[in-house]
Amino acid sequence: MKVLDWGRAKNVLIYAFLLLNLVLGYQIWMDARETAGANLDFTSLADNTQRAMEEKGIQVLAPIPNETPKLPKLSYEFIEEDKSGIEVELEQPVDSKLIFSPSELADALQAEIPQIGTYRLDQLMAEDGAFVLHPLVDGKWPLFNVSLELFYSDQKITGYHQTPVRITTAEESDQQVLPASKALGTLIENFLPNDAIVKDIQLGYYGQLFNSDIQVAMPAWRFVLESGEVLYVQGISGDVFSPKSDKPGE
Repeated sequence: MKVLDWGRAKNVLIYAFLLLNLVLGYQIWMDARETAGANLDFTSLADNTQRAMEEKGIQVLAPIPNETPKLPKLSYEFIEEDKSGIEVELEQPVDSKLIFSPSELADALQAEIPQIGTYRLDQLMAEDGAFVLHPLVDGKWPLFNVSLELFYSDQKITGYHQTPVRITTAEESDQQVLPASKALGTLIENFLPNDAIVKDIQLGYYGQLFNSDIQVAMPAWRFVLESGEVLYVQGISGDVFSPKSDKPGE
């Protein structure tokens, strides 16, 4: 009679259990991904938009915001003469996990980047080796045109690239921002390709860049696709912009 090797049997059972968990976890993730659209409320979309969405196989995996605040246009100017910005290596690297704790991150980098407390992390725009943050207008709306990059390596923030700007609000009165559902409808019906997947919808500020010291930005809905493409719908006129061309409707 063979003697049962309990140690070996226990290891086999543990590995089998872990493999089962991985398989089940992957299946749950796939199911959630496939049914995410069904769990979201698309009743705010016009009937023709919903039909186009179905015909083109477009998925929207992000909640459709219902906020339509009144916002002004704004202007901003580059503080540094070199508009390409400044790049600095930190003498004392900072723990990169602080990026997820805004107050602690501000405390750690306040001396290097005095305005960092007015920036917010943009997780969708993160690059290999760099976190991306945008300055906030009125503490809430990101200015997508301007980025602060925090470089990291070996779990430490080692430096940054910043183009400092001064933001001012135009004197004109606030204007009602068009609903996200209408902006999304414009994209679905006229701009998004078949099988496109919208994974994030966010309101902020965006404007075409000109060869000028003073730049203008308007309220805009930003749509991020699964492919990595980013599209902006101007919140007042409804014009569509792509950073690739920075021209409306392209």
